[in-house]
Amino acid sequence: MSDEETKSDPIIIKKYANRRLYNTGSSSYITLDHLGEMTRAGVDFKVVDAKSGEDITRSVLTQIIMEEENRGQTMLPTPFLRQLIAMYGDSMQSMVPPYLEASMAALRRNQEQFRKSMAGAFNPFETIAKQNMAMFEAAASMMAGKTPQPGEAPADEASELADLKREMAELQAKLDKLGKK
Repeated sequence: MSDEETKSDPIIIKKYANRRLYNTGSSSYITLDHLGEMTRAGVDFKVVDAKSGEDITRSVLTQIIMEEENRGQTMLPTPFLRQLIAMYGDSMQSMVPPYLEASMAALRRNQEQFRKSMAGAFNPFETIAKQNMAMFEAAASMMAGKTPQPGEAPADEASELADLKREMAELQAKLDKLGKK
C-alpha cells in the first residue's frame, strides 16, 4: 500500500459492548474526548461496532456533541433543534444534509478569512506609522536645509544639533546682509 492510500484511509475506531473505544491506528484505548480532539484536528476516522462491523460513526459523533452541550458549551439553540427534528419525515428532509454541509463549509471559510483579517489587522498600522515617521524625518531635514538622500541613515543627535546651529548661523548671516542693503 502506498503512502497516499494510507493517508486517505480513515483511522478505524472499534467500539466494544462495554463502551470502550479502541484506536486501531495507535493500538490504544481512547475516550470520546480523544475523538473530539481528533475531530477538531481534522483527523479522519470511522467508528465501527467491534462485534457486527457496522459503521456507527454518526451516532458516536452525535454522542460527542451531546457531551459538549451538557458541559455548557452550547452551539445548538433549542429552536434550531426543534426545527431540525421537525424536518424528519418532511418531503424536504433529503435536502437538509447537503444544505447543512454547505452552510458549515461557508461558515468555516468565513471564520478562516476573519482570522486572517484579524491577524493582519495591525500590520497596516505599523506600515502607516513607519511611513509617517519617514515623512516627519524628511520634513525635519528639509526645514534644516538638508536634502534627504534615499536610503540615507539619520545622523546622531549631537551631529544634527551641530548642523542645525551651523545652518542657523548661516541664515542669520544672510538676514544681516539683507538688512544692511
